[in-house]
Amino acid sequence: MEAKDANTDVIIIGAGPAGATAAALLCRQGYRVVVVERAMFPRFVIGESLLPQCMDVFADAGLLDAVQAQGYQRKNGAAFLRGTGYEVFDFGKQYTAGWSHTYQVPRADFDLLLARGAVDAGADIRYGHAVADADFTVGQPRLTVESATGARESLSARFVLDASGFGLVLPRLLGLATPSAFPRRTAVFSHVGADRRDDKVDVEKIWICTHPVHSNVWYWVIPFADGTASVGVVAPSAYIDTFPEAADERLAALIDEEPNVRRRLGGLPFVFTPKAVSAYASGVTQTWGDGYALLGNAAGFLDPIFSSGVTIAVKSASRAVELLVKQLEGDSVDWQRDFADYIGDGVAVFETFVKAWYDGSLQNIIFHHDKPDDITRKVCSILAGYVWDKSNPYVQQHRRRIKVLAKVCEPVQS
Repeated sequence: MEAKDANTDVIIIGAGPAGATAAALLCRQGYRVVVVERAMFPRFVIGESLLPQCMDVFADAGLLDAVQAQGYQRKNGAAFLRGTGYEVFDFGKQYTAGWSHTYQVPRADFDLLLARGAVDAGADIRYGHAVADADFTVGQPRLTVESATGARESLSARFVLDASGFGLVLPRLLGLATPSAFPRRTAVFSHVGADRRDDKVDVEKIWICTHPVHSNVWYWVIPFADGTASVGVVAPSAYIDTFPEAADERLAALIDEEPNVRRRLGGLPFVFTPKAVSAYASGVTQTWGDGYALLGNAAGFLDPIFSSGVTIAVKSASRAVELLVKQLEGDSVDWQRDFADYIGDGVAVFETFVKAWYDGSLQNIIFHHDKPDDITRKVCSILAGYVWDKSNPYVQQHRRRIKVLAKVCEPVQS
């Protein structure tokens, strides 16, 4: 079948940040895009703290003005708390030339905002539709799509981008999903309606707090512009299971374990019954194939510790669209080198930092009393999401650099 007979140029699975960004980018370059989204928007999603790296992508997709106009809580860095220790990384003092701020965003509102931007650009988003089957064996990619009423439709396209996130649509249908080597962890989270923001709280920074006894247990506190906040705890699943079974009691008891979070949020009512996600880390055997590419979490997920999810999602969307446009125009594209390897290089930097966080070495670096400013700026760029800037030695040589720095920052044994 010739390309001109396809239902559309590109089908995108999922209307979250990766899908909406890819759709907006493609539509602004004149391509026909159908987005198939299983949920009805707005819908709740976790992952509410953005990184500055995202801002460049939103600008390229024509979405930045709408994001900036929405009045989200400005975020200019991260504060790490451990006992009485308080260490700040300011995005305005990073190594990479980039954005000095981004935003903390309630995802139901934020994802709907991006999706509307994609529609304004010309995308056809079909909410309440799920992909039931996919065929990449003959001719054009073809998806079987099922509506909420059970009606089925066959859609063909010149290419498919899977931005289905944790749904892992194509990885499941094509047998690409693979277990993660990361230990089994659980995240428990909710929102509180009256975040205590005294003069010691910088609302322009996410809080990342380490448990006073267990260094592999940590908390996030993400303030929103309306005075509410997101709170979550990430810990080994076996540890989470030692707390009360009732969701409200469990999260309240976990909050009570950490003095800084307890002071700020202890005893406050939850906006909704706390939710939990277990064994969230995932992987795939490949991130592209003949007629498709996997974006963001559909290609695997590491951990929420550095808020990398949305950054990887939109960066992979931007990179995939750049290559796809060349391919649709008839140029030769090396998807392995210029997409899989390129995105994978950045993800590997995050992975090094995630592993170093959980083994305690990165925490020793962060809370070291005498960090050189130059090193702090280079680490800050990683935390800002600029993991594709290979002029930064902590990107180019991330494993070795972190290992050496961690050795220097080891606590002195008394």
